[in-house]
Amino acid sequence: MTFNEFDFHRDISKGVKIAGFKEPSPIQEMAIPIIARGDDMVGQAHTGTGKTAAFGLPMMDKIAKGEIERALVITPTRELATQVSDELYYLGRFAGIRTLTVYGGVGYGRQIALIHKGVQIVVATPGRLKDLYKKGKIDVFNPEIVVLDEADEMLDMGFLEDIKEIFEYIPQNRQTLLFSATMPEPIKELADDILYNPEFVSVVGADDATTNNVIDQRYYVINENERDDAIVKLLETEDTDKCIVFCRMKREVDRLSQHLEALGFSAKGLHGDMEQQERDEMMKGYRRGQIRIMVATDVASRGLDVKNVSHVFNYHIPFDPQSYVHRIGRTGRAGKSGQAITLVSTDEFRELQRIQKEVGANMRLATIDSGSELNQSAIEELVDKIRATDIDPNITNIVNEMSDMNQTLLIEKAISYILKSEMTQLGDQIGLDQQAVDDMMDSYRGEKKSERNTNRRRKRR
Repeated sequence: MTFNEFDFHRDISKGVKIAGFKEPSPIQEMAIPIIARGDDMVGQAHTGTGKTAAFGLPMMDKIAKGEIERALVITPTRELATQVSDELYYLGRFAGIRTLTVYGGVGYGRQIALIHKGVQIVVATPGRLKDLYKKGKIDVFNPEIVVLDEADEMLDMGFLEDIKEIFEYIPQNRQTLLFSATMPEPIKELADDILYNPEFVSVVGADDATTNNVIDQRYYVINENERDDAIVKLLETEDTDKCIVFCRMKREVDRLSQHLEALGFSAKGLHGDMEQQERDEMMKGYRRGQIRIMVATDVASRGLDVKNVSHVFNYHIPFDPQSYVHRIGRTGRAGKSGQAITLVSTDEFRELQRIQKEVGANMRLATIDSGSELNQSAIEELVDKIRATDIDPNITNIVNEMSDMNQTLLIEKAISYILKSEMTQLGDQIGLDQQAVDDMMDSYRGEKKSERNTNRRRKRR
């Protein structure tokens, strides 16, 4: 099937062609005809499967053809709202479709003014949207299509009651579309409340319900005091494009991002305490590739859809199994392979086993030699550092002392000396090997058995 078969308005078709879309993805092929004929729909699909175009193209086609005037998309986070709005603008720009992003952290005035001027599509986060409706600021905006995107993320973030209240302000004679990667009971109940005889489509297979098979999942069992050295060594040796390093706490994000920056990595932090402008600038730089490493908390990363994330690093294992699934789902998007790497201390190893069991993760134990060869990225970074280094005034005396040495050999020895001083020293390797992990678990089981025997003796007394 091709996009030509959907019979879009010529200006929408032009946007599709310029975007390079040729064949629709599975969710697009199933969802577009349903949305085009005006039925309500529940779509189960992960981020990265083409959901935005799946609902955006038929929605904008209706606007371009004059069938509807306004549409509303509700997303869980500001970052996702911006991404969705940008993609809709890009696909609909030849039809002159005006989009507006509405979220908190910025002034009300401009958002209200643009809605009153007649934007056709509003992409909004629940908190700000509810506030605007409740205060009667946007009574003029009555959408004929409403999309609830990443519904399960909104549930996780505590927005379910806000969503229910928002739908009290929206006209009943609307078309409603709900998209969610998972379908927990509260989301099913919400669908029953806000949708009318919906069609159900799903592109989530049995394997996708847990962890993605195209993601290579590894873990390193380390001592707690090796954590910083381990993440640095992995960033030096892995062939990364964009990557995300997940931390549990905001203060860890600040400390680790600053530490990596000081070592010359292109890294920035992202967490909920940052000002909105700072978050926007960080995300803009990350999407453009100006920032390669995002250090983030779980909350800050929810709803992010950034292309070409090659690696996800868990600086600490997450608090619960679903957070693990969420984290590693940032890579391996749209059929591409990805790498998910977890650092786990000896004390956390049992928790890692629980996560493996609950989500069915195929994780393998790995180690890395501390003397591993540098990858191409690290080589280029080192060359740039050397080129940018100012020449020390004492260097002439040192070179004269070694005038008997071949110039090429001198350069090779000098760079080798630099490499030795820069390489992280962690002994022979990062991470315990299988034998060491087995010995650790045998010791753990022995301690538990001894503890149980002691408890039995106490009970007999």
